[in-house]
Amino acid sequence: MTVPVILVDADACPVKDEIYRVAWRHDVPVKIVSNSRLRVPDHPLVERVLVSDGFDAADDWIADAATPCSIVVTADILLADRALKAGATVLAPTGKPFTAASIGPAIATRAIMADLRSGMSDGIGGPPPFSKADRSRFLQALDAALVRLKRQA
Repeated sequence: MTVPVILVDADACPVKDEIYRVAWRHDVPVKIVSNSRLRVPDHPLVERVLVSDGFDAADDWIADAATPCSIVVTADILLADRALKAGATVLAPTGKPFTAASIGPAIATRAIMADLRSGMSDGIGGPPPFSKADRSRFLQALDAALVRLKRQA
């Protein structure tokens, strides 16, 4: 039986504490991947993975480690695409799942927004602020994904 693992794109992840709580409840390992030293709990299920500060080094590590038994937590659409191609379950910190059906439109929207931002001197703003509802949605989505992966294993 293969144990699920949670891979976290950690540098800007607002739900690390929630990930730890859910992982401990399910007895599932977590790999916190970053290019800077982050504080992580001293717990046997939590591993800090420190990568070089090279461009996309954390994304490359996560994409290489992703398998069908992985849950990848990231807001990075291009990393989400790579993880999906490896068969992983992918969740945004807001709880929104990235799927094969949703990733194409997400990549297209990302490209359009990048073009719009580059053409405007004022900028057009970013995503809405992270909310309690986002946190709650994430907790539910992570728990459901772990239950599903454990049943499949």
